[in-house]
Amino acid sequence: MPSRTESIEAFIRRNLPLRPVPGLPGIVLHTAYPGSGLRRLPGALAPYWAWPWAGGLVLARHFRDHPSCVRGRRILDLGAGSGLVGIAAMLAGAGSVLAAEVDGNGLVALSLNATANGVILTPCAGDALGLPVPDVDLVVGGDVYYDAELAPRVTGFLERCRAAGIEVLIGDPGRAHLPLERLQHLAGYEVPDFGAAPGDAPRPAAVYRLDRGAVAF
Repeated sequence: MPSRTESIEAFIRRNLPLRPVPGLPGIVLHTAYPGSGLRRLPGALAPYWAWPWAGGLVLARHFRDHPSCVRGRRILDLGAGSGLVGIAAMLAGAGSVLAAEVDGNGLVALSLNATANGVILTPCAGDALGLPVPDVDLVVGGDVYYDAELAPRVTGFLERCRAAGIEVLIGDPGRAHLPLERLQHLAGYEVPDFGAAPGDAPRPAAVYRLDRGAVAF
């Protein structure tokens, strides 16, 4: 009898085809479409990992355009989802990526996506926000400010990382709970977003650095 992980892998391979990521030639992800039947997957969490989000796309674009910001560095990808951000970092020359994701199905998906793109991500299961400051050079988070209750915990964790001397980069399309007063604007792109319908115009999104002294852009 196949294990749970093997069953999830088989479902993803069968129902979420590998598709090119918009604006990122050479990167593919197992991506859901209306007939994927995600409701058949076990698990209590919404399958946010099944699509690229604007915050992840903007970070991935930034790493492609500015590989020096990740080259040779040890990275924690917070809320890794599909693994897109970590995959882009590794393709840009990162030394290693620890991919933190609370959804067990997402951990399976990001491992499959990493393999499909010829890179290695190290999965980190569970709630990383309650863990000690990680031994990394850079913490990145794409769309980690989508939820009002989660946002203060995210900020607290990221500020602890920043206080320990770790650089923190955030990708976000301007969601309501983004703490702009703590962020320094680095770069902007127009990208599609999670939930966008075919033909919808891209939306502006940006890469920010966490900086206690920064002024909102």
